[in-house]
Amino acid sequence: MATLEFIGTATTLLRLGPFTVLTDPNFLHRGQRAYLGKGFSSRRRTEPSRQPADLPELDLVLLSHLHGDHFDRVARAELDRELPVLSTPAAARRLRRWGFDGAAGMSTWESTTLDSGHQRLTVTAVPGQHARGVVRSILPPVMGSVLELTRPGLPPFRVYVSGDTLFFPWLASIVERTGPLDAAVVHLGGTRLAGLLVTMDDRQGADLVGLLEPQVVVPVHHDDYGVFRSPLADFVATFERRQLPAALRLVGRGETVSLEP
Repeated sequence: MATLEFIGTATTLLRLGPFTVLTDPNFLHRGQRAYLGKGFSSRRRTEPSRQPADLPELDLVLLSHLHGDHFDRVARAELDRELPVLSTPAAARRLRRWGFDGAAGMSTWESTTLDSGHQRLTVTAVPGQHARGVVRSILPPVMGSVLELTRPGLPPFRVYVSGDTLFFPWLASIVERTGPLDAAVVHLGGTRLAGLLVTMDDRQGADLVGLLEPQVVVPVHHDDYGVFRSPLADFVATFERRQLPAALRLVGRGETVSLEP
């Protein structure tokens, strides 16, 4: 079993065999502001489908980077501080200062493994870059992740979570290093700060799918905040126009989709 439940923004529950992973916890309500640092903020347009009290038992939290639309003040106040949180070294240092003792920073290509009976989940930090040029220096470092589920008698099942990266050709190293992808959770939105693109729009998202060739694609992070300028409909149109050889699975807040080809 491999499913994704969409809570909102980049917040999902990934259920991979016996493991449950929460990604990028953002629980602000509609109308509240997410603070993005350096004086930037954005008002939330949507309502998340869950709050921390509604979450199932978690094995870990996966955080691509420390921005207010990925780890907000609700998460900081209400999440279990003993939970393992895997993120960038910079984010993990800040989380530990906030009392999240289970926060661990991962360098690119570093892996950590969870075991449950005869099944194993390996999380590998993979490259990502939030912006180009001078803007890169004012944004936090980001990481993508590949989650690999291994089960007796079955081939490995791999899910890529892009994090807030832009498209770069060198992201091809992800598949070269980790192996073919069964599914990809792609952060879109065409987010702009001071007019500059800092998350993938429809064209860059399609470029990434074409580069990595996952069998299943689930787009997230596309309509929750005012800084998102590239709607989901544009990605769907670009995906179909390019005839990308993947199953595109759209998911609404509170809904669950299969990640299995």
